[in-house]
Amino acid sequence: MPPDRTTDAELSSLDIPLLLRYGLTLGGAHRTALFGDGAVAAALTAEEQGVLPRAVAFLAEVVRRDGLRAAVELPEPLPGREAARTAAEWLTTASSVLGESDLENEEQLARWFEAVATIMALRHTHAAPHP
Repeated sequence: MPPDRTTDAELSSLDIPLLLRYGLTLGGAHRTALFGDGAVAAALTAEEQGVLPRAVAFLAEVVRRDGLRAAVELPEPLPGREAARTAAEWLTTASSVLGESDLENEEQLARWFEAVATIMALRHTHAAPHP
């Protein structure tokens, strides 16, 4: 019997801020959940809000290059009102649990945004009709 699979609807109902809070601070199984189901859930959310993978990849680069605090201050971290609000919630959650000098976990956050962008790109590529 094949293993049970989590549906898109189940993934979309996950609490991404909660996954960020515990995945960034506790590591282990919590980080695995953040980078697994949490990244897929975030990709689904961003897709529903009309965000392109490159916008999420750019946000990852902002976190890596300029730091989490700079990313939190962006007026529109992802394009579109709803997506900007969602990204701001994710960034604010991460900011609330990471210290000013927690560069290791800021890097983990940047990697997580990259994972989200990669999942979105793969879903986009494989959802396209083949000639």
